[in-house]
Amino acid sequence: MNLANQLTLLRVALIPVFVLVFYLPYKWSYIASALIFSVAAATDWLDGYIARKLNQSTPFGAFLDPVADKLMVATALVLLVHLHDHRLFTIAAAVIIGREIAVSALREWMAELGQRNSVAVSFVGKIKTTAQMAAIIVLLAFDVREFPIMETIGYVLLYIAAALTLWTMVLYIRAAWPALTADPGDAPKD
Repeated sequence: MNLANQLTLLRVALIPVFVLVFYLPYKWSYIASALIFSVAAATDWLDGYIARKLNQSTPFGAFLDPVADKLMVATALVLLVHLHDHRLFTIAAAVIIGREIAVSALREWMAELGQRNSVAVSFVGKIKTTAQMAAIIVLLAFDVREFPIMETIGYVLLYIAAALTLWTMVLYIRAAWPALTADPGDAPKD
């Protein structure tokens, strides 16, 4: 078990801690949950960097890293929907979660076809992830009754992330379209 994979497993292990701290009946619980989420987000960047820099990429890490990311983000968004009970917010969260599931399935399917690189993470996807993580951290960290401007900033970032989520999904589907529409008789035989 290398360091990159340990960081990814740490991110998964932080999920129940994150949920528990979020629901603690203390004023500091939201800022503490934002800090836990921030640590998890940092491990997302760090595990990939370490895997590349130290040549620690493994099939297990390649599988677990995106799963850990999706679990952490989906959990945070579900908690935030509970906290920010607005229709548009709920729609944005559902779009993000739904896209993450759909694109993960698309990537797995493309990997089965030996074409995973055709749906590799794009630059726009990295911007989407940054906006998404920043939105979640802002919306977790600030009591919107005390800092209403932070709620606005968090919502704007989340809506930008939701729009970029749809855009990147279109990009990934376009990249995969030739494989999606190929005649099954044209598929390579084992």
